[in-house]
Formats: sequence, structure tokens, C-alpha cells
Amino acid sequence: VQLQASGGGLVLPGGSLTLSCVVSGRTFSGGTVAWFRQAPEKERVFVAAIRENGATYYADSVKGRFTVSRGSARTTVSLRMNSLNTEDTAVYYCAARWPHTVLYRRANEYENWGQGTLVTVSS
Repeated sequence: VQLQASGGGLVLPGGSLTLSCVVSGRTFSGGTVAWFRQAPEKERVFVAAIRENGATYYADSVKGRFTVSRGSARTTVSLRMNSLNTEDTAVYYCAARWPHTVLYRRANEYENWGQGTLVTVSS
């Protein structure tokens, strides 16, 4: 299984950005794709996740601002980020696991990771 994350960049506070994660080597069936982020000198934390059945989950810090979605081919998962602020600056990683687990917010529950894409929110 391979995951390829992309879409990071520099954005002004209040701006928007969309990240994409392409999953290859395995179908989405029964699985979960999640986004985590890691700010400098901080732990990697859960951001959002989507299950194969379409259920979505969000960290409280991004609820109402971020939207995770699946592409029609079910091989791409996107993270739309609105109203970005400086605290959203981090390297964002997509991760996948099969099957879904109630522990989906824990990074160590995921065995497949993308390479990370840097999001910088700054004026």
C-alpha cells in the first residue's frame, strides 16, 4: 500500500487550502483514511478521518473549518481546510488502516503513511 499526499503550501491567515491523498495498492473497502499533523517540536495529532462507508470524524480544533471527503473513484481522499490560522501550520500526513478501529485517533494504530506535506499559515 502506498499513500501520496500533496497540496501543501503557504497561505495567508483566513485562507483556504485543499490537501489530497492518493491511496494505491489496496482498495478502500473496510478501511479508514485519516489526516494527522505535526507542528515543529510537537507530537503528531489527529485531524480528520473518513471511513469506507462515508462516516467522517474531526478533531475539535478543526471541526466546522475542515472537511474530509472521498473521490468518486475512492482512491483519493481530500482535506479541504478553510479559515486557516497560524496554529494550523504543520506537516500534514495521510494514513490508512484496515479495518476501521474505534482507536482511529491514535497515530500508532495506522501502519500505512504518506510522506507528509507542509502547510504554512503566515502573513
